Amino acid sequence: MARKMKFPRSSGTKPSPKKAKHMKHTAAEFAAAEQIPADNEQVAQFVNRITTFLSKANGRPLSKPDLTAKCRGKGKPAFMHALRRMILDGDVAERRNGYVLSAQAGMKKAVISRQSRSYGYAQTDNDKTEYFIPGRELKGAMLGDRVLILPVIGQGNTPEAEVITVIKAEVQQTAGLLVEEDGLLMLRADQISTRPLVIENAAEWKGHAGEKVIGRVVRRGKRHSEHIVHVDTSLGSADSARVCAQALVIVSGVPTEFPADVLEDARLLEEKGISENDLNGRLDLRDPEDIIFTIDGFDAKDIDDAVSISRTADGYRLGVHIADVSHYVTLDSALDQEAIKRGTSIYYADQVIPMLPKALSNGICSLHPDVDRLAFSALMDLDENGDLVNWEFRKTVIRSRVKGVYREVNAVLAGTADAEIEAKYAPVKDSLFLLNELREKRLAARKKRGAPDIEAEESAFLLDENGVCTEIFPRSRGCGEELIEECMLLANEAAARVGKTQHLPFVYRVHAQPPADKTIRLTESLDRLCIKHPQLDSPKPRDYAQVLQNAAESPMKNAIHQMVLRSMAKADYETEPVGHFGLALADYAHFTSPIRRYPDLAIHRILSEYLGGGAPKELRQFAANAADAGTLTEQRAVKLERECDDCYRAEWAKQHLAEEFEGMISGVTEFGVYVMLPNTAEGLVSLDAMPMDEYEYDGLFTLKAYNSGKKYTLGDAMAVKIDRADISSGHIDFSPAGK
Repeated sequence: MARKMKFPRSSGTKPSPKKAKHMKHTAAEFAAAEQIPADNEQVAQFVNRITTFLSKANGRPLSKPDLTAKCRGKGKPAFMHALRRMILDGDVAERRNGYVLSAQAGMKKAVISRQSRSYGYAQTDNDKTEYFIPGRELKGAMLGDRVLILPVIGQGNTPEAEVITVIKAEVQQTAGLLVEEDGLLMLRADQISTRPLVIENAAEWKGHAGEKVIGRVVRRGKRHSEHIVHVDTSLGSADSARVCAQALVIVSGVPTEFPADVLEDARLLEEKGISENDLNGRLDLRDPEDIIFTIDGFDAKDIDDAVSISRTADGYRLGVHIADVSHYVTLDSALDQEAIKRGTSIYYADQVIPMLPKALSNGICSLHPDVDRLAFSALMDLDENGDLVNWEFRKTVIRSRVKGVYREVNAVLAGTADAEIEAKYAPVKDSLFLLNELREKRLAARKKRGAPDIEAEESAFLLDENGVCTEIFPRSRGCGEELIEECMLLANEAAARVGKTQHLPFVYRVHAQPPADKTIRLTESLDRLCIKHPQLDSPKPRDYAQVLQNAAESPMKNAIHQMVLRSMAKADYETEPVGHFGLALADYAHFTSPIRRYPDLAIHRILSEYLGGGAPKELRQFAANAADAGTLTEQRAVKLERECDDCYRAEWAKQHLAEEFEGMISGVTEFGVYVMLPNTAEGLVSLDAMPMDEYEYDGLFTLKAYNSGKKYTLGDAMAVKIDRADISSGHIDFSPAGK
């Protein structure tokens, strides 16, 4: 059987239930006190008294009678007001045998930052440390709730805690599946509990089992499984990935409809077009000699970047021309307020939730061919090695020659394009090959500076006319994708250097050094796998690159790439130039996608102010707000995209039940192994599905059958059969093939 994880609870003597009942003030007592007005000065005095006496207790709980007596608060509404306020603020905590000052007892104020059905994370107010909390220790707390937590000694290196109390419960909307359990209609919620929840208005939904619904928690229990929900609406059958993804979007809080004033402002801007006044002070790059074009996916509609290149005596002159979104979306306008609220465009399967209305993102700001467009251009000089030598940023007006498509560009570069494609790219063919030459030099430079080249699988989905996923395949990257990526990296690096050298308030794309606990775990894993590696106590990017190089011929190659990726810190947005570990760059920002990322739009606004001779220092608070909003909305988008894609993977899998596939073990846990198929669909082979035996998990990457000696190790090939696919949750269950 699998090794069971144990999570210690906080110490303390448990009083009898009867005694505990008399130790706490009841909700009724607090409610009664609230009805009686209290003098603010008296309340403040009692706050001081409560603080004084609890502080003298030095962490030892004071019972209700003791605290009331010491504070001389019996029968005084001001005392109850003060105590209730301190509890609601999290300064005082109720324990089973009395009250304590929360900070003195080692407790911390925090917010539930992440939550799944069986665990959660809380981020502290003061130092923003994130604590792992096992499900039973959440005490019913849910995402967004303000809580008091008590750190505990955990099993691993990740900080762990238990929730002591919920200070403020947030309104909780939830999506879920209506199911019948023992003749009762219940809600199997997506994120709240592993057990179905009681529905207070179940009678209204009789006959709707199997549907995906949206509801809300109306009564809280001490455990997630004790919460009671009210179902508000049904979206349709839970056997549809599109329906289940829609439910995830609704519950995420991501805005999907633009306010009327925002749509109207966007419509007027598109209708107005480009006037002569808009061209004042702009560098005109519409001359036929300025060969500018775009390259994107075949289905791209929001085209925000174009490129140009020419050879110089010393190397190359590269132009990266970005849609001048800040010209249209001005600070604090309705469009701007909606954009920062959304933070980023969100993409999943064949759907997009745009940051800006289509009149801008697909219209006047999109760099369509053969039309004039306002741009913000990074004009860069590179030496023969492709290294950045000089740069300038200019407001420009451009006219793209060709709307390039990656797969067509790849065919041109490979010499396999047909006559029609060759004719399309004839005006830009010389530029394409020059860009490809630069791409090769930039990739060599990336390797030279030691940037780790981590291979991460991305999925692409093929849907039929009804929106049903019929095929999944890994998203490929060819020369076209790589050369555009290198151009964007150069423009982003140049923008960051302007911000840094000119001491501008700025929004940097930051990727910090890997956390120490993760490097320790990575070192232990590499040692166990006999993969040579440099010392990783204080790793440099080239150390990680060396690990990947050493694993290049290992059968564990794919698994090691995932291990290295998981050992890294998460990238985010900050106002200080910490650098980007993964790219091995000291200076990096996001400048190239202002249509779909707010931090890019923020940088455009700051650079525009700087180039116009304004006072960009006044934008310091704006930059900080943009960085914070960019990080939070990106995290929300990444989570939502992953969950929606999982629904589509499960929808594909449901069409292939009982079929067998060759896969690779992509994760190992104490309860089974995860296997990824070549098309990127991933499922769990649980211990229950494995041959009868006792299994031991080594805590890293191997599950061993005690009797047979069979080992299941990360990276091993494994043939599996698809047993079950739950589209509602996005979960796929496998069993060993041939079983």
